[in-house]
Amino acid sequence: MRVKSIIAAIALSLTLLAGCQGENVEESFPMNVEVGDLAAVDQNGEATSLGELNKGKVVIADFIFTNCDTVCLPMTANMSKLQKKIAEAGLDGEVQLVSISVDPEHDSPEVLTEYSGRYEVDDKNWSFLTGYSLDEIEAFANVSFKTPAAQVEGSNQFVHGTSFYLVSENGVLLKQYEGVSNPPYEEIMEDIEKLK
Repeated sequence: MRVKSIIAAIALSLTLLAGCQGENVEESFPMNVEVGDLAAVDQNGEATSLGELNKGKVVIADFIFTNCDTVCLPMTANMSKLQKKIAEAGLDGEVQLVSISVDPEHDSPEVLTEYSGRYEVDDKNWSFLTGYSLDEIEAFANVSFKTPAAQVEGSNQFVHGTSFYLVSENGVLLKQYEGVSNPPYEEIMEDIEKLK
């Protein structure tokens, strides 16, 4: 009788383990939003798209603009620190950083190159995007990242999300993190590792 109980317990354990192996890691994250594609030009003036940059890579994205007089400077400095941590972990070939300008009319590739140059950016795995219309970026941010992106009336400033966004290789927004003050670098790195 006891042997049958042990065998039944082992069989149940094996069934549960088999079920866990098939579990989708992405489902363990708090968000599940399909990110649309965004045709753009990067800081080097090369045509690209978010979908292309996301192909086979985890993406950490944020929204910035170069005339920003508040949150964008610390966000970009924090993203630069994150890029260094990613490189130290040997993941720079597997993680793409993307800073998406919400002011495409001002932020030309040349302006983005000058801006990114202040932060020791390695453009091997960090792209700054522009080259779309203001209407396109507003709609894209609202739908794909569930965040605002709008010009403040009568000003050269913009309202936009201040998070770092984790996007899986499958183009699914999984999580957002504080981007301005004290980003949780360790948590971000652990989440990237989970997806690899």
